Amino acid sequence: MAFKLSVLLLVLVVVTVVVTAQRRRPATKTNDEWNYRDGAERVSMRGVANLTQVLDNWRFDILSQMKSLLQNDHQSLLPEYSRIIPLSEALDDLYKEFNALKERLGDLTEKFTAIESFIDEVKASRANNTGSGPAPAPGPASGPTQRQGGSGRRMIRKKTTTST
Repeated sequence: MAFKLSVLLLVLVVVTVVVTAQRRRPATKTNDEWNYRDGAERVSMRGVANLTQVLDNWRFDILSQMKSLLQNDHQSLLPEYSRIIPLSEALDDLYKEFNALKERLGDLTEKFTAIESFIDEVKASRANNTGSGPAPAPGPASGPTQRQGGSGRRMIRKKTTTST
């Protein structure tokens, strides 16, 4: 019980000391913005100009060295891509696939030109045969409605069935 009382008394003393220390501390500004005018009269403009000149010289030297290295010895700056084997293999595979797709596209174009010429011939023969009756459709029958020529009119004909 005495131990608990001494611990309680010790905590009470620590809290009292902290509270009194807070009261004695002068109140600081709540605005933590930097005031650039404080100490402005003590700044040496000659020192600022010298620092600016030094930084500008460094920038010029660094940029001129990088430019000369890129123009004269670019191998020292850029990585050697031939050493990156997975990347070069992937690019090679991509190039091969692209060429294969290009060849396949050429084959399909040749096939479609043949189909287009056949379709043009069928259309021309239908246009020539409009006076002698409907031409047979190259595909499956489309039903009782057929489109005649380019006139925009539809003719409905009934199918005649022969029963034997």
